[in-house]
Amino acid sequence: MDRVYNFSAGPSMLPLPVLEKAQAEMLNCNGSGQSVMEMSHRSKDFTPIIEGAESLLREVMSIPDNYKVLFLQGGASSQFAMVPMNLYTEKKKADYVITGQWAKKAYAEGKRYGNAREVASSADKTFSYIPKLDKSMFDPDADFAHICMNNTIYGTRYTTIPDTGSVPLVGDISSMILSQKIDVSKFGMLYAGAQKNVAPAGLTIVIIREDLLGHAMDITPTMFNYVTHTENGSMFNTPPCYPIYICKLVLEWLKDLGGIEAMEKINIEKAYMLYDFLDNSKMFKGTVVSEDRSLMNVPFITGNEELDAKFVKESKALGFVNLKGHRSVGGMRASIYNAMPAQGVKALIEFMKKFEMENK
Repeated sequence: MDRVYNFSAGPSMLPLPVLEKAQAEMLNCNGSGQSVMEMSHRSKDFTPIIEGAESLLREVMSIPDNYKVLFLQGGASSQFAMVPMNLYTEKKKADYVITGQWAKKAYAEGKRYGNAREVASSADKTFSYIPKLDKSMFDPDADFAHICMNNTIYGTRYTTIPDTGSVPLVGDISSMILSQKIDVSKFGMLYAGAQKNVAPAGLTIVIIREDLLGHAMDITPTMFNYVTHTENGSMFNTPPCYPIYICKLVLEWLKDLGGIEAMEKINIEKAYMLYDFLDNSKMFKGTVVSEDRSLMNVPFITGNEELDAKFVKESKALGFVNLKGHRSVGGMRASIYNAMPAQGVKALIEFMKKFEMENK
């Protein structure tokens, strides 16, 4: 079978050159005579892999020197608890903006360990927009403020970073990391599950400003304390070695492409090609307000559940897979992460035009 166009929200497509290089090195990586999956994480063979991955990540994201980079496990969902456990001070106060399911789950964890407050929410319109925010809405006495930068399920994104003053801003960037330029210095901390734009599932990336370290709550498990991992170079226990290796290959691919700036241009072209079709279609309709549309996740509907199901079935038969919308939303969703080629988006649009003609 030929490779399909995989529009999955995650785990998602990986760049073909990365998969081909990993395939070539599967049995013998860099002359070691072994697969990365067999390497000791403390060996001279693996050390250049993890150090290279961190160096490349710092380079492509322009991460300042006063930030630590951690390669962890547990997914972004583990960060929902790790953030308050590590960033709450004796005040135990935090502000959350609720823009979807993952922001809701982060907020729920924040409430378990302190006084978490909902600053704003877009639940009133099924999370189809990003709430308008200004500095006065945030508590200047909070330990941190938390946002989800891109909302995978609902297809929204922040186009401007909220001003929280001196309060450290924490951003979940799982579904948009490496897709567009981010000013890391505007955040106290960023975190991301890697399975959208970086690597296979199993790797979680944390980027944290050094002054936020060392304040973990007494109840924080050793493995949930960021200092445990900063002091051990992400090697306190065996890290997710193979996803870190793929992460390094993806970063090399991205750098060769021209970096995040070049990737962002490509992503804008892909997304607006699809949005332009949706805006002019008589059958298909986008579900997000135009100013908050995601570059990565594009939800759409026909307004008829039977027609939606028919579209998903026929698209899968033609090699357009994982277009069914999240179970909480319905309809369809095309996730067009970095590795999705423009040709895949063009092919999808052509099929949608044909489907619309045949199902008037």
